[in-house]
Amino acid sequence: MRFRMLSNRRTFLAAAGLTSIAAALGTSATAKAQALPRLPARSDTPALRLRLDPREFGARGDGKTKDTAAVQQALDRCAVMGGGEVLVSPGTYLVGALRIGSNTTLRVSDGATLQGSPDLADYPIVQVRWEGRWVPGYSGLVWAQDARNVTLTGKGRIVASKEIHRRVAESGLRHPALLEFVDVRGLSVTELYTEQNDMWSIHPVYCEDAVFRDLTVKGNADGIDVDSCRRVHIDRCDFDTVDDCISLKSGRGMEGNVIGRPTEDVTITDCVFRDKRWACIGIGSETSGGIRRVLVERCQCLQAHTFAIYIKSRPGRGAFIEDITMRDLDVSGAGYGFLRLNFLDSGKQDQFPVAGLEGIPTVRNFTFERIRVKDVPILVEAVNIHPEKPLDGFTLRGIKGTCGHGITLANMRNVTLEAIDVNVFSGPKVAMANVTGRGLDGAARLVPPAVPPAVVATTPAYRLGQSSGAPN
Repeated sequence: MRFRMLSNRRTFLAAAGLTSIAAALGTSATAKAQALPRLPARSDTPALRLRLDPREFGARGDGKTKDTAAVQQALDRCAVMGGGEVLVSPGTYLVGALRIGSNTTLRVSDGATLQGSPDLADYPIVQVRWEGRWVPGYSGLVWAQDARNVTLTGKGRIVASKEIHRRVAESGLRHPALLEFVDVRGLSVTELYTEQNDMWSIHPVYCEDAVFRDLTVKGNADGIDVDSCRRVHIDRCDFDTVDDCISLKSGRGMEGNVIGRPTEDVTITDCVFRDKRWACIGIGSETSGGIRRVLVERCQCLQAHTFAIYIKSRPGRGAFIEDITMRDLDVSGAGYGFLRLNFLDSGKQDQFPVAGLEGIPTVRNFTFERIRVKDVPILVEAVNIHPEKPLDGFTLRGIKGTCGHGITLANMRNVTLEAIDVNVFSGPKVAMANVTGRGLDGAARLVPPAVPPAVVATTPAYRLGQSSGAPN
């Protein structure tokens, strides 16, 4: 391991401003990662027969008239006829919530905009996932539920109303997401420009075989929040967001833990990230269903308010975060640093937490390799890990560039630090406490953070389906 101290302090300060993990499991896993996720074959569904224009149903596309009913009629007709395509031609269509059915394509053509209505009454109140719990809230602007083979595409725009500017309404209801998909199998969202003002931009929940490709994701919100989904591929997307560009979640507290639906087999490739409030990629802190087998490759992290990569949870979540591989990343413009792990106190504690040792998340098998960093204040901060469940398996390999402070580690075993060629401006290159592994020679001693009090069970105990209000 080779570090070099920066000799010019001014120089640094001026510059700073889906499937299993192939690396861990070998060549066969690499082939699987390249093949997945794939959309299910449509041989059991009719070939697309309809191609409908909402103008045929009375849509005006003038940006003033509400076209919700006309666009929805076209979508519904496709769904009941066994499949088809709704082609939104150039114009601005002022719409409330639109629901897409099975075997339906919504194509927003170049020059067309679906403009979200400013009136909350135009979004039905349904059960939505918000901060890891199922609660009443307003549906997404474009949404689907219990559907198969859903496609959104085109070179047009889907834009939220700027007049809906708070995440939670005065009623306490969650505001509309921009695109929201619940229990959709075979989901493809490609080429579109999306802009969200308030809530999360794109929120798949309980989805399988989902592809998000060639999207421009902008706005005052999270980018894509993958929530208890399987086999998801996010590819060649450009993010400019306020809050996480991509966040992986799986529920919070006893509700998420009892339901037990993990986010798994997620592949993120060739994306560009700019974040103004949190991280480029966040994993957690809502992890009570578990998160596993995540592969991130060939991405550019150009701006992050905190850390470019932030993996987080806390006692009371339970479950696991495991088999995380990130490689071939370029990281610059990070306000705090490249990587932070925090499994002690991230996010709000749930009203019904998972108690005791079971509630401490199991964390294992994290690999970061071929990472190029430019003037990040901190290279790695990974000390907020519970000593009763140390992180088992942590590899940093082939890290190059410049940073203010080096690597701090606590409560880990089977650590590998290899080919670390980073100029460090201040402090020890590596500091650690209760860490075993390879490449740790010469590390400074570290005082680990205090462990939070044990999480105790609630009385009465949580009952599945119980509301988020006071216990029954």
